[in-house]
Amino acid sequence: MTTEATLPTTSASPTARQVFTRARGIALALVLLLAAAVAIALVRSTAKHGMLDPRSADPSGSRAVAELLADHGVHTRLVTTLDEARTAAGPDTTLLVAAPDLLTPSQQRQLRTDTADSGGRTLLVAATTSAERLAPGVTADPVTSIDSTLAPDCALPAARRAGTADTGGIRYSTTHPDADECYPSDRLATLVRLPATTGDGDTVLLGAPDILVNDHLDEQGNASLALQLLGSRPHLVWYLPSLSDSTATEPDDQKPFVELLPSGWLWGTLQLFVAAALAALWRARRLGPLVPEKLPVAIRASETAEGRARLYRKANARDRAAAALRSTTRTRLAPLVGVPTAQAHTPESLLPALSARLHGDGQQALHTLLFGPPPSDDAALITLADQLDALEREVRRP
Repeated sequence: MTTEATLPTTSASPTARQVFTRARGIALALVLLLAAAVAIALVRSTAKHGMLDPRSADPSGSRAVAELLADHGVHTRLVTTLDEARTAAGPDTTLLVAAPDLLTPSQQRQLRTDTADSGGRTLLVAATTSAERLAPGVTADPVTSIDSTLAPDCALPAARRAGTADTGGIRYSTTHPDADECYPSDRLATLVRLPATTGDGDTVLLGAPDILVNDHLDEQGNASLALQLLGSRPHLVWYLPSLSDSTATEPDDQKPFVELLPSGWLWGTLQLFVAAALAALWRARRLGPLVPEKLPVAIRASETAEGRARLYRKANARDRAAAALRSTTRTRLAPLVGVPTAQAHTPESLLPALSARLHGDGQQALHTLLFGPPPSDDAALITLADQLDALEREVRRP
């Protein structure tokens, strides 16, 4: 009866501490990236919160001008849908469209149709792409004004009484013969008034929202100009376009996804593909014969054996693992029983010598152990390794 020694095993699996040490740099970078994204989102949301909202007291809100209008008897009503704005338009109403470019083409056409001859005033704030639909005969210049504070330089009474104001922004040109073009910047107006074809109504295009926001209302003649433009009629309808408006999803406004992408994205994608192809060619392995290279460090045999064992286990190669164990055992046992190494893998030469050395162990059991079929599972493989180890110790015993 033999006693088998338990050999210490060395695990190559990384510990939790090692995993944390390796991944902490990447984790820190991801945390910083996430924190930066949240900070940017908060800054942007704060900057846009209440923009041109008559209820907002934020610097970009318009509560101050709404309060001043209320003191002068002008009632302000906030609407967020096109149907509400169209219904409220009338001869005693000023309709302020805070963000006309957010309206779809069909919304712009409907709004123009209902307000053209309503007899009231329509004020468009910083209209660019929507200017031609909402105010026929007016074209927005793509180059904005450099100076924000401008002089009126026109005959419009409201502008002459207000004096200089912060209207610098979008610039307009018009072919309308009776239009009032005020606050020019490089010969293009930043405030244009178009009289209606019938009645007393008109359309006013304002190049910048500065005269309406709380932060700039008390500067220059901004308050005077804002009160005169918005207070000419007893009712003010303040239209803030909303994404929840059902009229914003008309079938004729729907476009394929590819058409919604700007042309720069297509060129950028093509450049990325070209760059990826060049990088692949640059980093590709050159074809040629294998070049032997000396390892920079010496690797222990136990580590090599353990690494190969892990590969065998990952591939479920129990047959190769068992063949390697049996071959190595036969190679070591042959010299111990007087069999030449060249005949170590021949059962007719090795088994009789082993049986004579072990005094009674059958050749059939030895044949199964040293030359038998591969094990069927991992447990059988472990049992085979233990039995081979025990056989070698028994043969080596004096």
